[in-house]
Amino acid sequence: MSQIRRGVRLLRFRGSESDVRRRTVTKQDFVDAVADAAGMSKREAGAAVDAVLDTITDALKSGDTITFTGFGKFSTSARAARMGVNPRTGEKVHIAATTVPKFTAGSALKSAVKGG
Repeated sequence: MSQIRRGVRLLRFRGSESDVRRRTVTKQDFVDAVADAAGMSKREAGAAVDAVLDTITDALKSGDTITFTGFGKFSTSARAARMGVNPRTGEKVHIAATTVPKFTAGSALKSAVKGG
């Protein structure tokens, strides 16, 4: 896995270095890059990406935490109920307590992004 990750350069995701605008990578772009990197068909790569996302979603729904060493950690966080203000009317509104997904980047991901 680390060999694949190191060897993959997602050149289609990068514009020219002088371009300051950032490009949004769509799910299909991601699936295409996975297919190229893993040497599989786009259909197989799409199924693999969907399976990973579904597995992460199911784990977070059940309250579990998923950790990919060096990459990051997916977890949930409880957000308390609070009072908010409607910006149009200035009226105070009650915002209910909820559970939200959270991602914390790992050290390898941070250094890769920082290094360029």
